[in-house]
Amino acid sequence: MSLARNPEESLRRIVDLAELGEAFAAFWRERHLCTLATARDGGPPHVVPVGVTLDLDTATARVITSGSSHKARLIGTDGAPVSLCQVDGRRWSTLEGRAVVRTAPEQVADAERRYAVRYKPPRPNPSRVVLEIQVTRVLGNV
Repeated sequence: MSLARNPEESLRRIVDLAELGEAFAAFWRERHLCTLATARDGGPPHVVPVGVTLDLDTATARVITSGSSHKARLIGTDGAPVSLCQVDGRRWSTLEGRAVVRTAPEQVADAERRYAVRYKPPRPNPSRVVLEIQVTRVLGNV
């Protein structure tokens, strides 16, 4: 289910996730841990387990994390391309896009609410930020 053919085009284009159907939407509502891959300077990708929420209407994925985390530092103030992947047996889905770090209290609170719906209420963390990913490409078998 790849929606973009050209990698450069895929970083600029926002996809319509609703057109991927109910099975796709349900898969991203189920409780699954995911992986987040970010690029290291001149090295292998940095891949870590994360909880992800996905807003189908805006094609926005969100990851809550500490502002001092390595993943947040790799994304930095300018943002960076990332990949999110979740797997359940033969079903899998990868979301690609550009991540930015959001620090506004209302953005963090919104992401925490979304996280609590999919997973469980997150533990308190005064240095929490949100990695907000605008989804530009979808791959998978859902």
